[in-house]
Amino acid sequence: MKPKIFLTRKLPPKVMERLNRLFDLEMNTEDRVLTKNEIIEGIKGKDGLLCLLTDAIDGEIMDGSPDLKVISNYAVGYNNIDINAATKRGIPVTNTPGVLTETSADLAFALIMATGRRLIEADKYIRAGEWQGWGPLQFLGVDIYGSTLGIIGFGRIGKAVAKRAQGFTMKVIYWNRTRLSKEEEKQLGVVYRPFEEVVAQSDFLSIHVAYTDDTHHLIGRQEFELMKESAILINTARGAVIDEKSLVKALHTGKIAGAGLDVFENEPKIEPELMKLNSVVLLPHIASATTATRTKMGMMAVDNLLAVLEGKKAPNLVNPEILL
Repeated sequence: MKPKIFLTRKLPPKVMERLNRLFDLEMNTEDRVLTKNEIIEGIKGKDGLLCLLTDAIDGEIMDGSPDLKVISNYAVGYNNIDINAATKRGIPVTNTPGVLTETSADLAFALIMATGRRLIEADKYIRAGEWQGWGPLQFLGVDIYGSTLGIIGFGRIGKAVAKRAQGFTMKVIYWNRTRLSKEEEKQLGVVYRPFEEVVAQSDFLSIHVAYTDDTHHLIGRQEFELMKESAILINTARGAVIDEKSLVKALHTGKIAGAGLDVFENEPKIEPELMKLNSVVLLPHIASATTATRTKMGMMAVDNLLAVLEGKKAPNLVNPEILL
């Protein structure tokens, strides 16, 4: 008999074909986030759960199926899952790292371009029928070429953004909990600086840290006080890394010039004031949103399910302590 799996939301076609072929699959057929009770009901009698970052998975949900053997998260991050609760129950939790690195870096750099050159504002201006011809002061932005890019968090995605910056002859400074070797810094053309210096010296400040208790509101009132008035903040990591209320205040008071955001502190809810500001580019959490990348993520999530259900170690195990 095929293992029984519950899927919280439809995935790309090739992934769905594989899931249906390999498993006895039950899924959410609506294009929306399920409620907690709906997930508890769906997981009953299932061997595995394939969930998304938008699903909050706690111990109560896990107890919905005494047979639950694996939770496969369709995301790099896994702060949506109570890892301690899963570990106590002996349930492996997996994620999908690495596969979305380049796609996410593309989007981060797209936000740099869109905010720096005011592309969204200019597009809206034309569509509103307001353009009367070229003018020397229309939509003056800032140069990306030769500017200073500060990167907070220098893992896979941070490094990939740094590589893209080389094509624009940007000066790249970075902060990370663990500094790179001098050889790797030279290879990537980056310079390490203390956290406060990166924040203070950047023309564009791009955030690429994982979300943890330590990084909650990592960028807040004090950091906005340090930033250049001409600086632009880019966030494609996790929304709660930034204190959005402090961000709104910083934008309103001119402490910083703009922001490009793909993630939000309480998404899908967004600070209403952000919606009113032309200096902010807002995207609906689409950093990994290409057909190829989302399909690769799905295939990796399926690989993780299969490995555990076949009695093997998952390729991307988040809580390896369950093996001890």
